[in-house]
Amino acid sequence: MRVDHIEVIPLDMQLGEVFKGGTYQVASRPTLVTRVYLENGIVGETYGGDEFHTQKEIVAVMRDHLAPVLVGQDVRDFQRLWESMFHIDVDLGNRGLHQLDMHPRGILMQAISGLDNAMWDARGKLYGAPVYKLLGGVRERVPVISIGGYYPKDGGDPLKAIADEVRSVRDAGCIGIKMKVGRASLEQDLERVRAARKEGGKDFVIAVDANQGWDPLDAVKFCVAMERAQLDVRWMEEPVKWYDQTDGLRLLASKTSIPINAGQGEITGRACRDLIDKGGVNILNLDCTLCGGVTEWQRVAGMAKLMNVEMAHHEEPQVAVHLIAANPHALFVEIFANRKRDPLLWELPEGFPDIRDGYMQVPQSPGLGVRLRPEVIERFRCDR
Repeated sequence: MRVDHIEVIPLDMQLGEVFKGGTYQVASRPTLVTRVYLENGIVGETYGGDEFHTQKEIVAVMRDHLAPVLVGQDVRDFQRLWESMFHIDVDLGNRGLHQLDMHPRGILMQAISGLDNAMWDARGKLYGAPVYKLLGGVRERVPVISIGGYYPKDGGDPLKAIADEVRSVRDAGCIGIKMKVGRASLEQDLERVRAARKEGGKDFVIAVDANQGWDPLDAVKFCVAMERAQLDVRWMEEPVKWYDQTDGLRLLASKTSIPINAGQGEITGRACRDLIDKGGVNILNLDCTLCGGVTEWQRVAGMAKLMNVEMAHHEEPQVAVHLIAANPHALFVEIFANRKRDPLLWELPEGFPDIRDGYMQVPQSPGLGVRLRPEVIERFRCDR
């Protein structure tokens, strides 16, 4: 039951096209494969994260600093092991300046996340149960939506593009779409949401994501306009700019009845506490590949339930499906129905995801239940 050794493999896959959201664009799909080998022969394995700026630094922290802390330890002691990683004394260039130091601390939290998630896979295999059962086991399938609504290339009709995508998302077995807004004018984005609702029909789930694209007053204008148009938006995600996350979110929450969703970029449960307490958010879409893994995500989920806040998860369905299935106040698992946006999801795991009639089936094998194809790992590894 003790950790024997640890392996970390960075991957990077170039995408066939560039995808443009509200405040960013994506041209590749990086990730980290993490394996935790136990002395009894069990191997905990998973992948996650999409960091490319500091991928090498994250790998170095995992290999050089965190692995020595875990080797020889009992993998069952997840609280103790998490605390030992979180409180490790490692110099990542900290300067004692809060905003500047968030970057190196983000490196540490992503390193912890990969190892914590892989150890949960090992625990499931050790106990002979899927992870969602170890966490509470609320349901065996979860509703699935697609992230999409990226802006078309110059010259493309944005209304036709979103209508066509809604049809393709339905065809892929998803019950809804989380579409990008924030790059075009408020008026054009409103028409794009209107086109999505017209094509999707009244039962189709539509959420909108601005990727921190607006100042609070523009966010208010947009949400009020969507309400007046009766577009029945499930949530407004990451609406305000990075420097106004708490007061700006609270202002918006006071002006609209559309649920406010935030938290995908937060790296601690304490930051999520502040989003609820000071920002008035209704939904936390925390990412367990960023915030410290399954262990910290579950802590936040417990806090959120007591504060009447729903839980979502940012991407990474290979782990998120267990978290959503284990919590009664969790919402949807997210995928990219457009396989060009996240080809690793469809190439790296064996037989996952299993989507039927709008729901993703939770893997029933011990651990996370997702086997990774070694030939795909070798093809896209970038540490040679």
